[in-house]
Amino acid sequence: MTHLCVPIFVTDLAQAKRDIAAAAEAGADMVELRLDRLKDFGIVPEVVRESILPVIATDRPTWEGGHSDADDAERMTLLMVAGCEGAKYIDIELQAVKSHEAVFRKLRGGDDPREINLILSFHDFSGRPAKLYNIVKEMDSLPADIDKLVWTARTIRDNAEVFELIAHRQRPMIALCMGEAGLMSRVLAKKFGGFLTFASLDSKSVTAPGQVSINDLKNLYRWDAINEKTKVFGVVANPVAHSMSPAIHNAAFDATSFDGVYLPMLVDGSYESFKAFMETFAPIESLHLSGLSVTIPHKGNALRYLKEKGAEIEDLAQLIGAVNTIAISQNGPNPILRGWNTDYAAIVDSITDKLGIKRENLSKLRVGVIGAGGTGRTAVAALAHFGAIVMVSNRTHDRAAALAAEFNGRRGIVAAISTDDLCRRDLDVVINTTSVGMHPNIEANPAPDLKMTKNMVIFDTVYNPAQTKFLQLAEAAGARTIGGIEMFVRQATSQFTIWTGIPAPREIMHEVVVARLKS
Repeated sequence: MTHLCVPIFVTDLAQAKRDIAAAAEAGADMVELRLDRLKDFGIVPEVVRESILPVIATDRPTWEGGHSDADDAERMTLLMVAGCEGAKYIDIELQAVKSHEAVFRKLRGGDDPREINLILSFHDFSGRPAKLYNIVKEMDSLPADIDKLVWTARTIRDNAEVFELIAHRQRPMIALCMGEAGLMSRVLAKKFGGFLTFASLDSKSVTAPGQVSINDLKNLYRWDAINEKTKVFGVVANPVAHSMSPAIHNAAFDATSFDGVYLPMLVDGSYESFKAFMETFAPIESLHLSGLSVTIPHKGNALRYLKEKGAEIEDLAQLIGAVNTIAISQNGPNPILRGWNTDYAAIVDSITDKLGIKRENLSKLRVGVIGAGGTGRTAVAALAHFGAIVMVSNRTHDRAAALAAEFNGRRGIVAAISTDDLCRRDLDVVINTTSVGMHPNIEANPAPDLKMTKNMVIFDTVYNPAQTKFLQLAEAAGARTIGGIEMFVRQATSQFTIWTGIPAPREIMHEVVVARLKS
């Protein structure tokens, strides 16, 4: 069993009792009482005795990332008091044990009949310890009950080493990576059989970099449903912290009772970093990595990598030059990879559904595309593929011209024009693929001179806010509108079905996005 532990900095008796009660109510299995900020040590016996959850007592020194300036002998004495009063676990640093082994062995073999389990810990806030496996060997040579190794992840790949350590542990182990790149180790500790993971009481009470709140761990990342066979999915991006994809996909797993968990995966922007990520995690059979969403800046990197691996890739994804969806089937050290671009289908189908037409009828449309970035490229390539007449404008005209030259004449007609010229054209559909109008610049308009009519469809791929200035003006003019949420949900539902083989709960996924935007 992997425990869910909430760490609490103890400052006074009332605060400690209040936070322990809140942790219990939130679903914690135990609490870690951090005593290294405490001024009045006299309250320790009462705090421990009256805790309604099992207690880990910790008095972390400043030299290992804590706040205590006391010497090791004083700290060990305080921890012995906590243990004698009923703390089930005592956490002592490896370096302190090496310096005061006699005191440590007295703790380990004390006469108190109550069971006190000793956690032997090591922390490195600067990165991966240079002699990690020597440290593990040294820990295992000492008479403790649980080993704890925590370090700051240099990249997301450090998580793989955490999983390896836990899998080959000699006794119960806590192994975690700190920082944003280490989130995977915290959420998947249960999958790999770690002794526990830590989750903060709330976003303001974290005790280590990268800690997630207990609410997010249980409700966003599906902690209670995770088991050793849970399939892992994620969004590969940089930045990635504010992605809504984990919320939408984990809600879909909940709604369909699918045994999966979806995580944000921070990967540096270079091709080499993307390749190293794939080469590290895709072959780990026990991880069950089964699918990835790929976004900025890795869509081109994903296509390049899949081509190098000889993977099956959707034709339009190759035409567009970008993959945003990868499916992974385990096949020993050589997993089977497949790639799609679900963005183009989301754009095309949003338009055809709004107009009540089939894809082949797109050839009758005149479409203006504002922006020649990744989404603009996808829109131009997809609409041209189905025969539409496409006019693309961009702040940098040369970029629009290059895009038009690439796709003109393949099936449809593509021309690069200025935004002013686009605003004067008689168009059936206008799509904004830029970030103009995105929060917080919600009054911005990508085409202020566009004459909107009730015969037009105005499509804004921005989804925050849900109702952009561009869409507000379109509705006022009587035009039909498509918002960015529609596109985002469509591409996500396609991903879900590709990965799981079951229909996506589209309404629930839509509700999740709307709710998170409101909050």
